[in-house]
Amino acid sequence: MPLAQSDLSAFLSRLEDVAREAGDIAMGYFRRGARTAAAISYKGGGSPVTEADFAVDRFLFEAMRRLAPQAGWLSEETADTDARLSRESIVIVDPIDGTNAFTQGDERWAVSIALIEGGRPTAGVVHAPARGETFTAARGQGAFLNGERLGPRIRESLAGALAIAPRPLHARLADLPQNIALAPRTPSLALRLVDIAAGRHDLVISSPNARDWDIAAADVILCEAGVALAEVEGGALTYNRSSSKRGMLVAAPKPLIEETLAIARTVSKGIKWS
Repeated sequence: MPLAQSDLSAFLSRLEDVAREAGDIAMGYFRRGARTAAAISYKGGGSPVTEADFAVDRFLFEAMRRLAPQAGWLSEETADTDARLSRESIVIVDPIDGTNAFTQGDERWAVSIALIEGGRPTAGVVHAPARGETFTAARGQGAFLNGERLGPRIRESLAGALAIAPRPLHARLADLPQNIALAPRTPSLALRLVDIAAGRHDLVISSPNARDWDIAAADVILCEAGVALAEVEGGALTYNRSSSKRGMLVAAPKPLIEETLAIARTVSKGIKWS
């Protein structure tokens, strides 16, 4: 059974505590402006993973097993199995979203935790301890940054919007009549997304192959802040599928999402993603 609203509020408070404790573990290895103190290894695709990622993952697994014992588990740093697919609820985490930034002393990384019920996120926290920022949201209860309610910047059109997009799309976006400006790319996709709710930019287009752990917590935060997150082809997002991989993603204020999706389809046509 999905959590009732009163139970969901209490759950989110405890979830935030878990995220903050996980952030403290990661901060023990973080060196602002310098190489991390954590040992670094590399995955098959060449992306880095550190002992901090694994330490946070172990902590989150144990903490969430106590907080949501009925839920399945999906994490970037834990081998996935089909066992989660039979669960009505699932916890999805990214112990350190933006590991490459973390290793280099860049503060733009986050701990991301979401509770999924019935295929949709009902509570989420994106905690960026090096930035001193914690984004939280629960279904029907609004989205918050450090306790202050969030909402996107009010826009009537995409004219002059500030966007973050993959580099192969920059020239095509710059040629559009909407005069869309480009903002620097934030290494953590979760932060890239929730920063729309904080009013730091208006749109995000993400290249294909993001994973559910990159976006699940951000999804509920965006939704509660009046921002839509969708795949360019495929409609509304659902979670706890057999594959955690995503196509191209677009996030924009809800009144502008269809126009933004149309633009994303246009500017990405013929692009060959590596």
